[in-house]
Parts: sequence; C-alpha cells; structure tokens
Amino acid sequence: MLQIGPSYTSPVGGPTAGFSLEIAAGRNRANAIMDEVQESHVKNSQETASPSKVPEVKIWNSAATFHQGYSKFVDNDKIPKWNENLDSQEQLQGKSTKELKKLARQGCWAKSHALRAEAYHHIIQDLPCRLMTPDTTVYKDIASKLFGEQSESYEPLPEFMEESIMPEYCLTKEGLHAVKKILICISNLYPDISFCPLLPAVTALVLHYSQDEAHCFENTCRLLDCKAPHTSYIDYSFLNYEASCMTFGDLANKHCPAAHRLIASSSDNIFEVYSEWLVWLFSDLPFDYVIRIFDIYLLEGQKVLYRIALALLKQYQLFMASKGVEVADIKGSLQAFMWDINEHMTAEKLLEKAFGIRLFSRKEIWLLQMANRKALVEKGVTMVQHRQSFHLTVNAHDFTSTIVTAQEMRIVWSWIPERFSLFSPTLLFSTSEDGYSLQRFYSCCEGYEPTVMLIKTTLGEVCGAFLSSDWNERKKSGGASSFFGTGECFIFTVHPEIERYEWVFIKKPEQAKAMPRSPRQRSPSPFTPEGRSSPSPNHLTVPKLDMIKYRLSPFLAIRHFKLPSKTASMFMSGTQDGIIIGGGGGQALSIDGNLHHGRTEHCETFDNPPLCQENFQVQLLEVWGFQNS
Repeated sequence: MLQIGPSYTSPVGGPTAGFSLEIAAGRNRANAIMDEVQESHVKNSQETASPSKVPEVKIWNSAATFHQGYSKFVDNDKIPKWNENLDSQEQLQGKSTKELKKLARQGCWAKSHALRAEAYHHIIQDLPCRLMTPDTTVYKDIASKLFGEQSESYEPLPEFMEESIMPEYCLTKEGLHAVKKILICISNLYPDISFCPLLPAVTALVLHYSQDEAHCFENTCRLLDCKAPHTSYIDYSFLNYEASCMTFGDLANKHCPAAHRLIASSSDNIFEVYSEWLVWLFSDLPFDYVIRIFDIYLLEGQKVLYRIALALLKQYQLFMASKGVEVADIKGSLQAFMWDINEHMTAEKLLEKAFGIRLFSRKEIWLLQMANRKALVEKGVTMVQHRQSFHLTVNAHDFTSTIVTAQEMRIVWSWIPERFSLFSPTLLFSTSEDGYSLQRFYSCCEGYEPTVMLIKTTLGEVCGAFLSSDWNERKKSGGASSFFGTGECFIFTVHPEIERYEWVFIKKPEQAKAMPRSPRQRSPSPFTPEGRSSPSPNHLTVPKLDMIKYRLSPFLAIRHFKLPSKTASMFMSGTQDGIIIGGGGGQALSIDGNLHHGRTEHCETFDNPPLCQENFQVQLLEVWGFQNS
C-alpha cells in the first residue's frame, strides 16, 4: 500500500521518512490543460509514432547511454557508495530481455549506479506501451502550464495521495519537490487514477536514476501504460489494488501456511495485515534492499513482488518461531522485522529465497486476480472508490457453532480463497437443528457455493472440508454417482490438532509433469459390501474435465488438462446413500445416508492421513455458507 496513515513514524535512521501530503480542493485548470496537452501530443505523435516493441525479442544496444550515475536529485550522503566497474557496461550490450532478467537476478548492476541508470532507461524504453503514452515533451508543456516559472509547486496534490506519506529514499529536498510535480502532472493526464499508493514510490525510485524530471515522468508513464499480456506494474484503482491484496492473501495461504496460521491466530482481520504487503517492500525495507527488488521488478512486473513478499513472510515466521513468543501486535511485529531485515538475511539471500518459491504462472495469477476483482465488484467495490474497510474474518460476537469456537473458525476461514472470505459465514445445516437426514442436508445446502462442512465425532475429534461446488452438481450425472468440484477444495482437522490438506498438485506440482497419464480409473463406493466395486448406479466415476473448466478456480482449472492421474482429482460426490470427499485409493471422508457413521482414510486427491479414527460415529455435523450465496 504505501499509504501509511498519518500516525506512522519511521525509525531513527530507518529506510524511509516522509512529509505529510495534505490534499487541497479540486483543480480548476486541469481539464483545459489536459485537452491542450493531449491535442499537442496527438500532433506530435503522428510525426514520431513507431510500432510497439515486444520485450522478449528486443535486443539491447547500450550505445545510447544518456547519462552516467544517479541524478542530481540524489543526496550524496544518503545513497550507498559502491566501487563502480567501468568495464561492466560491456556485459549488457546486445542482450535480449530474457538474458537481462537473468543478469538482474544475478545482480549485474547491483553495485554500479552508472550501469543501473543505463539499465533502467533501456528496460523501460523497451516496454510495449500504448501509442499515446506521454513523453518528455508532454511533461514540459503541462509543467509549464501548471507551474510556470515557480521553483516549487503550490498546486493541490492528487486525490489518490490522500493521507499518504511518500518515501524519501535518498532524494534531496529538491528531489521530493520534483516527485510532487511529476505526480501532479500524471494526475492531470490520467483522470482514471483514483487510488494508487505504489505510484509515489515508483516515481521516486525512477527519479534516482533519471536525467531530469521530464525523463522520470516519461518512464513512469510507460510503466503505467505497459500493455504486455498478463503483466502489470502499477494498479491505479482501489478495485484493482484490493484485488492484488486478496491475490497475495491467496498465495500466502498456499505457499506460507505456517506464517498464514500465525497471522490468522494473531489478528482479528487477516486481510488488513495482507493489505500492507507492498508497504513491506517499498517502505519498510532499507534502500539497498528496495533498489534490488526494483531492478528485477522493472523486468518481470508485479509477479516478482509477490515472490519477494512471500519470502519475507516465510522468514518472518521462522524468526518468530525461533523466539518462541506470542505476537501481540502482528502488524507492528512485521514492520519491525522489515526494518531490521539486514540482521536476518542479505538482499541477495532474500532474492534467492524468493525465486526458490514454485509460484503459479503469470497467466494463472492474472486469472486469480480477475476472479478476486469480480468478487469485489459483487461486494459493491467500484473503480473510483478511494477506500473501504473490510472485516473479512469471523466476528466472535456474531458467530455461534456447536462444533468449533470463533477462534478456530477464524483459522479455517483464513484458509478459504480471499474472494469468498469477503463474506461472513452463515449456518446452512446443522444436525442439532435439522436432524440426521441426508435429504435435508441436500435441500439446505443446494444453491450455495462454496460451503464449509464441519464434523465432530463421538470421541470429540473435529474435522471437515472446504467444498468449492454446489451440491446440485451431483444431479448432472443422470443418476450415476460421479465426482465434481475444483482444485480449491481442501480437507482439514481442528481437534486434536489443526491442519489442512490441499489438492495434491498444489503441494507437489512437479507430479503433474513427471507422472505418466493413467487410463480412466474408478473409485469404489464405500457403501458397497467390503468397499468392492459393483456395476450398480452408485458406482463412482471421474468427471469430464470440460465440466469443471473455468469454474470457481480459474487458475487451477487450467491444470486439469495436464493431470497425470484422474484419480487425483476426485473432490466431492453425493448420492442418496451418502457423501464422499476425496477419492483415489480411498476416501478422505465418507458419511452414510443416515449421517450417523463415517470413515476416513488416505486418498490420492489430498494425499492425507486419516482425519480422525478411521471408522467413526458422527455426533454433530454443520455446513456453513457465505452470506452472498
């Protein structure tokens, strides 16, 4: 977020400091100026327009270096001093973007201000952008009209910077005023920007290695206007920003389960913690860490920021586990960890850890973000909205269950994909109120998607499942019992220990490529004698893959087309004889038609141990839905 509240204070000598940005009334001249400048730019573009460049095939020739070292806006006493390698520029000549990515990860220009300045200029200039992207000429025109000959700007700051603090990094006072002027000009040319907490930091970092204000303005606009597929640099609406925070929450849930559990148990609002993931990277870390992150970000886009934030989260959890103390203030604890990151790992070690995380592809992350964005729209969030406070976890005062406490449900709820946890849990079915009837179970749950099922055995053990699809899906097989659902389904235990078991290909994605494709297999129904298969209509079959394409889990649905074993995608099934969760070599959970007896065992879909005593009696069963369902 980079929009830290006004009460924020930077540590003495810490990586950031700032000046409070107060927003004045609206701008009277903005529209007229913008029309003039755009008209001038159209005329200019017709003379100089060139086809968009595609970074992956662009070969870089470093002969066009425009200046050496950092800009005049940098404070010599603040910026790190490095031994410049005068011959290192030869390493960059004739390199493709793919080769440059490798060099950036290796730190090719990590210790050279001159080389970094050259690299930034060429990387940003090679981005594919829309034809009308503003350039240095546009900046000079609009700055002249807005500021005249003033050395400082007295124009009101953009509304999207309301109550923000801008990182100083290594800029001088003049540099901070230059950033302010650039942001005002961008605001006048981009009226659609309504919420953009990352923009001040990006502009400030670009200015460190820009020839002047105009070049910084042009390069920042190119980052805003990048049109590479499934790639984004800067989110500039509240809707897109919130979707990116939800996406980070989903990724943390998948890749940092221990840290995710720590945050869920220490915070009443886990989303509020994750909404500061960009603050960790661009505001709380020291400058020498931030600039290494920025090196790679310019070449790889927002996906690399997810990687690095996840690596930080993992390292934070390990640090807290080694201390063995309870966390009273999770946000403050995370911030203090970022401030002191050099005591825990170097910048290079952080990047090494980040690229060791087996993340989803850029397209899959983009699909997940679009799904989160859609959920926010359904919640009523708009593009022009500035802020909204979400309470995404279980409210202890409103939640009542006969099986789990509010704190336990909060942890379970934190495992659910972010786009669903926007909504509070609502009880759909309970054996204590609705009786032990499977037909009643179906009638109460049909029409709700997704759902959470909780089971308490007569021995006091508690387990359950997150089920991504509507139980109505069982009717589509025409009487035959088949599996349905998506890879977002998971099973879990609460008592005696709390643990989650996800789809096997989330934990072990390499199996989807290494294992040979097996022929169609069937999973025996536990309701036939001794579990042996029979030709009866209750025999379970695997769903057709195209039935689940683009359902609730767009980024996991894609993976269905590459599965080596279809028995590892048996998520949920229901008949008049009972319900089954997880299949292949056994059932993770199976409950009979009377909702009295059940069985749990290892299955291929979730690669789980038995969730409780293998043969158990049901004491209580609840199903929870989402209030918007």
